Amino acid sequence: MMSEISRRRFLKLGACVVGGACAADALPSLTHATESGELATLKTTLPYPRMKLASIGQLKIGREQLSTYPDQASPVVLLKLGRPAVNGVGPDRDIVAFSRRCSHMGGTLSFRPDTATFHCPLHYAMFDAEKGGLLVIGQATDNLPQLELEVDAAGDVFAVGIRGLLYGRQANVLA
Repeated sequence: MMSEISRRRFLKLGACVVGGACAADALPSLTHATESGELATLKTTLPYPRMKLASIGQLKIGREQLSTYPDQASPVVLLKLGRPAVNGVGPDRDIVAFSRRCSHMGGTLSFRPDTATFHCPLHYAMFDAEKGGLLVIGQATDNLPQLELEVDAAGDVFAVGIRGLLYGRQANVLA
C-alpha cells in the first residue's frame, strides 16, 4: 500500500510545524522585553567619573597635556588645536582629548601639531584629531577613542565619558 503523503509534502508540513513552534516560543520573550521598558543590555552601562583634566588657561595651542582617564591604567592626551574640531569644547570649540593607545595594537601614539594627527609607531596608523579621532590610514579598524569633555564657568575642563572602546578592554569603566 502506497502512502498518500509524498516526501515533499511531508517535509513542508514538518517545516511549518517547527517554524510555528519557534515563533510561539519567541512571542512571550518579545512581550516581556517591551513590558519591562528597557532591555537588560542597557542596564550594564556604568557611570563614568567626572574628572578635572586642566584649566583652559593652562592649555597652549598644539601642546599635549598628558593625563589618565577613566582610571590610572588609561593614558589620555588633552589638546587645544587652535581650530574648531569635531566634539571640541571651549570658546573656540578646539579643545579635544583622546586615548593615547592605538585602537589596533595598543601602541603609544605621538601627536604631530603641524597636521593635527596622531601616529602609531607599531604599524603606522594615523588618526585625525580635528575629525574626532577618525582613522586616516593604517591597519586599525576603529577610530581613536575620544573623551567627552565639559567646561564649567570657571574655565576648568572635565572628562565625563568616552566615545569608543579603549584598547584591550571589554568595558571602559572597570567596576
